[in-house]
Amino acid sequence: MQGSYHSFRETGTVNVHRKMLIALGVVAPYRLPVIGASLCIAVIGLGLLGAPRVAVAQSPSKVYRIGWLGHGSAPSGANRNVGDFQQGLRDGGYVDGKNVAIEYRYASGNAEQLALLAAELVRLPVDVIVTSGEPAALAAMKATSTIPIVMTEIGMDPVKAGLVASLARPGGNVTGLASLSNDLWQKRLALLKEFAPKASRLAVFWNPANPGNADCVAEIKAAGPALGMQLRYLEVSNANGLELAFASMAKEPIDALVTCLDNVTLEHAGSIADFALKRRLPTLTPLKEYVQAGGLVSLGAKLADQRRRAASYVGRILKGAKAADLPIERPTLFELVVNVTTAKAIGLAVPASFMVLADELIE
Repeated sequence: MQGSYHSFRETGTVNVHRKMLIALGVVAPYRLPVIGASLCIAVIGLGLLGAPRVAVAQSPSKVYRIGWLGHGSAPSGANRNVGDFQQGLRDGGYVDGKNVAIEYRYASGNAEQLALLAAELVRLPVDVIVTSGEPAALAAMKATSTIPIVMTEIGMDPVKAGLVASLARPGGNVTGLASLSNDLWQKRLALLKEFAPKASRLAVFWNPANPGNADCVAEIKAAGPALGMQLRYLEVSNANGLELAFASMAKEPIDALVTCLDNVTLEHAGSIADFALKRRLPTLTPLKEYVQAGGLVSLGAKLADQRRRAASYVGRILKGAKAADLPIERPTLFELVVNVTTAKAIGLAVPASFMVLADELIE
């Protein structure tokens, strides 16, 4: 049996393999010695590995579509004022124009337009929506209950606003970051009093179309009288409203100007600072960006950090996390920023305590 088996391998299988190897050009056309069939198959495999490979097309990686919904106007500049957000995406491996595409939509301060823009993003559709400001977050939430929403620049309690069920477990399709800094208004007003002790008549810019500004007004109303401050509230919901507010302030004596956090006042921070500078009015604001535009002093969360953190939320959602399970983040650190140049221009000396405690002095 052994002899006949050996003969079968030599005269049958080996000859077949030899013809195949010769055809493939792996061996010269001479007689192969008697070898095991398994070894012959291995040699054939090596020959095939050495043969030219046929290119196989690979399916391109998925490009995720991100919607950015802003209450204000589209900023100028190549990065569309979301450079910090885009950097946060890059830190997580997502590059705009490569594996993500960002769809920007801005309402130019028109709250009614937000609903149309949110619906447009839903129809595209996008994989996730990032919102800037309370009105944008509420509009996105009304437009979809399935597409994940990452909210930023929220100055009010998102639970109170009906955006989430709780901070620890949002429960729906909305998550993100909330400044929750309106409770800082008592400290902010105290800082203003220290900076300008004689300031007692304050004008407060707020946007009635922004639900978060109602909380801002309530906080200021509660804290102001205890500091001997008389408060006058001026509605600023768009550029025209801002001009009307300026005209109204020109008719009555005002000692200082306070702005609630809103995309309209943030967008026109430079104009507000110029107006205050001409009238030598100190300005108290909730964000550094107002002071960079010429305002006097701010105490608040870092907007740039919020945008970078929003990108982190987006990355986690694109990798499969559910918005309902991602807790709302709140800032634990707030920065005090003083514009020394503005202080000098309006005739105020920067208190020594501010020089020590300020996180940033702009000169």
